[in-house]
Order: sequence, then structure tokens, then C-alpha cells
Amino acid sequence: MTEAESQDNQLEEETTRGSKNSSEQECTEPSFQPKILTFACNWCSYAGADLAGVSRFQYPPSIRIIRVMCSGRVHPDLVLEGFARGADGVLVTGCHIGDCHYIKGNQYTKSRMALVPELLSNIGIDPRRFKLDWVSASEGKKFSDMVKDFTNQVKELGPLKIKLEI
Repeated sequence: MTEAESQDNQLEEETTRGSKNSSEQECTEPSFQPKILTFACNWCSYAGADLAGVSRFQYPPSIRIIRVMCSGRVHPDLVLEGFARGADGVLVTGCHIGDCHYIKGNQYTKSRMALVPELLSNIGIDPRRFKLDWVSASEGKKFSDMVKDFTNQVKELGPLKIKLEI
């Protein structure tokens, strides 16, 4: 084998090896799956999430549900702490207005959570990373659709790059 042929073979091997490596990297590179923290009231929203599971309605597995007795117990500080601990999005769900098992808990939630978008903007987090919604125990499909839509919205925003201190 001449020196020119040897160099050609070596170049061909490097080119082939390079293309294999780049295609392997593309295949093994994980796509972004946002971490969604969900606060769900025990009586309605958590039951709605349970119904979604029992009914086999699909929703992204990247959500983490924290069951609270009432959405009225979720303080804006807990939303901020969720972001500080690595959540890419925070979802607060409760009973529909007028259907709260604790009479006015969801009304407290509505007034408290109205402050959250402005708080998030002030610290440099896009307010679209937060959502407040109402889900009853019989709305498993709605819960599933809401989680899918919110996850896709957060996915479009990309990973949260701001680190908060608790």
C-alpha cells in the first residue's frame, strides 16, 4: 500500500468514525422533560388525578404531585420554594370556586395566587411557568389535558436557568 492510499484510508476511517460519533450523540442526547411540581387538593384535584390514572388517560410522567388537604393551604412561598428546589413549572389545583370542602379555601387560593405572576416576574422567572386551575373529582380527562398543555408550555420555555436560594 502506498503512502497516499494509506492516508486516504486513514482519512476515510476518521470521517466514518466522526459521523458515527456525531449520530450517536444525536441519538443519545436526551430531550428536555420539564419537572412540574403540582399541588393538588385532596378532595377534588387529587381525586381528579386519581381518576385520570384509573381511566388510563395519559399525561407526562414528569409531574410530581403533592397532596394538600386544601389548595388554600398553599402559600406563594411554597411556589417559590418549588422553583428554588429545581421545578421548571409549578401547578396549583383546587376545587372549583363554590365547591370547596372547607367553604372558602379555594377563594383564599385565588387571591393569594394572584400575586405569584408578579412575584415571579420580579425575580426573573417567566410567569408562564406557573398555573392555577380548578379540577373536580370527576374531571380526570380535564386533569390529564391540563397537565399535558402545561408541560408543553413549560417545555417550549426550556429549562429554568435561574437558581434561587431558599
